Amino acid sequence: MGLTARAMDRATGAEAPHASPAAEDLAHALGLSVTVADVLHGRGFAADERTRRFLAPKLAHLTPPDGMADRAPAAARIARAIRDRETVCLFGDYDCDGVTATAIMAETIDRLGGRTVPVLASRFGSGYGLTEPALERVRATGASLVVTCDCGSSDHAQLGALRASGIDAVVIDHHLVPDAPLPAVAFLNPCRPDCGFPYKGMASCGLALSLAAELRKQVGRELDLRPLLDLVAIGTVADVAPLDGDNRVLVKVGLDVLGAGGRAGLGALGAGAGRRFERPTAQDIAFFFGPRLNAPGRLGDASLALELVLARDAGRAREIAVALERLTAERREIQRAMLADAMADIDAQGWADDPALVLARQGWHPGVVGIVAGRLAQRYRRPAIVVALDGAAGRGSVRAPDGFRIHDALTECADVLESFGGHQAAAGLEVRAERIAALRERWCRVAAAAGAAATDRDTGERVSPVRLDERDDLARVLADLDLIEPCGEGNPAPLVVVGPARVVQARDAKGHLRLQLDWSGRPLGAFWPERGELCGSLGQEVRSFVGRLRRDRWRGGDAAELLVERLCPSP
Repeated sequence: MGLTARAMDRATGAEAPHASPAAEDLAHALGLSVTVADVLHGRGFAADERTRRFLAPKLAHLTPPDGMADRAPAAARIARAIRDRETVCLFGDYDCDGVTATAIMAETIDRLGGRTVPVLASRFGSGYGLTEPALERVRATGASLVVTCDCGSSDHAQLGALRASGIDAVVIDHHLVPDAPLPAVAFLNPCRPDCGFPYKGMASCGLALSLAAELRKQVGRELDLRPLLDLVAIGTVADVAPLDGDNRVLVKVGLDVLGAGGRAGLGALGAGAGRRFERPTAQDIAFFFGPRLNAPGRLGDASLALELVLARDAGRAREIAVALERLTAERREIQRAMLADAMADIDAQGWADDPALVLARQGWHPGVVGIVAGRLAQRYRRPAIVVALDGAAGRGSVRAPDGFRIHDALTECADVLESFGGHQAAAGLEVRAERIAALRERWCRVAAAAGAAATDRDTGERVSPVRLDERDDLARVLADLDLIEPCGEGNPAPLVVVGPARVVQARDAKGHLRLQLDWSGRPLGAFWPERGELCGSLGQEVRSFVGRLRRDRWRGGDAAELLVERLCPSP
């Protein structure tokens, strides 16, 4: 496929062109700003019903769940457990998707009259999934039914052991599945080859909500599930699930529920950090809620995050929120040190020009490797593996720029790995220390073949930026950008070119660069993360900034701010 005109402009260093007549026609037809209409036109949208649904998603647009394999049998088994007063063990993963899926099942079953005992996996004890140590914790609950949340797809032996001891299992998971049949009463996973549910991108929290709806029906009781949509939004975004199709609907509505502030624990989390989220975005989940709810599982016991989202007592919620804020600060310090180590190794070894990155060190924290991998993938615009070594053993995480299929790439490296799992946007692995060099060679070779075509090496952009149209009112553009939300995996936030602009003020804000710009006679704030060193070198006139336009929460109202990604200086 050839480059589009805009992609050619980008590749040659030219600035984004002005909106085309077709984009202007779309703006008129849909009542949008020219800037946002240009974004939609560039993504193949037209003035039709598909676009109107995209801009105004509703729960009524969700795919009918009839084709989801094992949904009805799963609900039937849980309904029987409720009626017979069986103890149901909810075994969840330690990350946000696992925690929120577990919380959704706990709230639903408990409110329908059931009895649940939540148990979360431990990154540092039992490890991911239904391992042997995890099985002992499950058996200790005395449960006759286990519902796994965000794990279980590959735990054939352990599920078989549960069955042999008379304990039934329902598996809720979205990770890629092996071919062998799973020894469980029911197995909810759209990735199953025999699953007729057409939307394959749903995270485990979304699957849990769908199961909750069927369970409500089978128990025969009224139960409003909409208050659970804030958890679905958090789990979906934090797990880097695609924000298209059903996920777009669930997250869009879930953000409204989150903004309404009905959940004591999440409200306490924001208040403890001095933040209010009346109009939260997917980015607020990705950079605020997700990291804080993941922090306990990264550094110790994920149960604290589950307790927070289920908390009803405001005082206890505040106590947990303080603890999570402290853990988040601790995680940041570990992350900073690891990232500095990784970048030093990249510079020292000359790996910056390689098609992919593999970093490994003794003593790195295994709970933070995923974040560091994500930062490296973002900074260097290429797939990154970061491994924490403990003697001869290594546990790592994999992240990559948008569009690179991580699980497929790891499949081609399977013979140099001990194990791996996850999905196309994020994955984990185990590797022996002596195989790191072999992994690096293989990973670079696979990425060179598959990744070069996925992402522009210089900019990392899969969608070209559009010019912020001078005819548009900034408040109108901000309102129209809200219609494109939620943005993230599968629906990247639009990039805009702002320029020429005059730098009115530049200052270093704790290593970040804060700017006040004069753009076309209008004030515009700008923020460039981790580029405070540019404070005294920008000058006053610039050709263009490229970044993501967002609301300036510090100034409030309709004030706009540009989150800068790169700069094209004046010639």
